[in-house]
Amino acid sequence: MLGLVNVGLLMRRSIWNYPFGLAMVAIYAFVFFDEKLYSDAGLQVFFFVVQIYGWMQWAKARDEEGLVIVKTLTNDAVAAYAGSAFAIWVVLGTFMKSFTDAAFPFWDSSIAALSIIAQVMLARRLIENWFLWIAVDILAIGLFAIKGLYPTAALYLVFLAMSVGGYFGWRRARSR
Repeated sequence: MLGLVNVGLLMRRSIWNYPFGLAMVAIYAFVFFDEKLYSDAGLQVFFFVVQIYGWMQWAKARDEEGLVIVKTLTNDAVAAYAGSAFAIWVVLGTFMKSFTDAAFPFWDSSIAALSIIAQVMLARRLIENWFLWIAVDILAIGLFAIKGLYPTAALYLVFLAMSVGGYFGWRRARSR
């Protein structure tokens, strides 16, 4: 429920998404660690820190209605974010495969790498963050279903639909 409220508020560009997001990632850190999805467990710690950063960034960039002002990426930034995601995926996947008993280390690491970049983009109010969340949701649905985390897979199916809606909502806000 925390995740649904969090993403629902993100879709609406509301700064009040952050308390719900912080609570959700704290809980999921334990769930993923218990399932030996270490990349995803560690990702929740990262999310916690970046959500605090995002909360501060969003507080400084709101319109007269209190909604966050969205921006778009430059071509150079697209290349930098893509290169960063690839590097994180390779390094994290290799580490997880070599030094842990992680289940699906490269699949799990792809979700982690894209999520890291998407969360940073979200904190910076970049509309393109939604494309990455859509990819994360698709990858996560399959992984969580294979691991038997059916409620979490179902949640990510809802997140997928919400991410699509979030993109279109932010695009409308950007075009005003």
